[in-house]
Amino acid sequence: MKISKFGHACLLLEESDVRVLIDPGAYSKGFEDLKNLSAVLITHQHADHLVPANLKKLAAKNPGLKIYADEESAAVLAAEKDLDVVAVHAGDEYRIGGVSLEVVGSHHAMIHPNIPIITNTGYLVAGTFFYPGDNFVLPEMPIEVLALPIGAPWLKISETIAYVMQVRPKVAIPVHDAVLSMLEMNVGLVKPVAATADIEIRVVPNGSTTEIG
Repeated sequence: MKISKFGHACLLLEESDVRVLIDPGAYSKGFEDLKNLSAVLITHQHADHLVPANLKKLAAKNPGLKIYADEESAAVLAAEKDLDVVAVHAGDEYRIGGVSLEVVGSHHAMIHPNIPIITNTGYLVAGTFFYPGDNFVLPEMPIEVLALPIGAPWLKISETIAYVMQVRPKVAIPVHDAVLSMLEMNVGLVKPVAATADIEIRVVPNGSTTEIG
């Protein structure tokens, strides 16, 4: 699998001839001219993950593009008549070409008790790559590659460390990092603990691609 990062929470996954883009939100760039996309996955409605105008531009360049989104994001996108949106829920399973897609989790992590909790869905792609969105939901299956939230208003770095140690992927790729002025500080705290469990913390710079497997 090839994994390209387009800033913050936006990743492109390429497996065989399937190309899946995740969360092309407001803090991401470089994805705008992508073609031959098989699908777009949206975890939740926050603007750093969902910008309807971005999806409309991608749909114009990728005829027949299907967008999988949590229930509340799908409702937001219902007003966009040119988009083909599927509302997903925890436990749903799909096929994108020859690649499996499983939906895990239902809610965004709590930011504060006075801030309403919105829906948030994680995605397991090809049975190997897990993207939790804005939550530390635990998948019920072994994970080879984890998109690891490393900076957000809703997390502490101790929670990120605990999460990667619970999931125990072979490789964890830090995401949700546009809110950090010093990514290397948080990575530096996570990496030595993860190493005790033989977990590789692999930083993928914005605009770069890594390959796993």
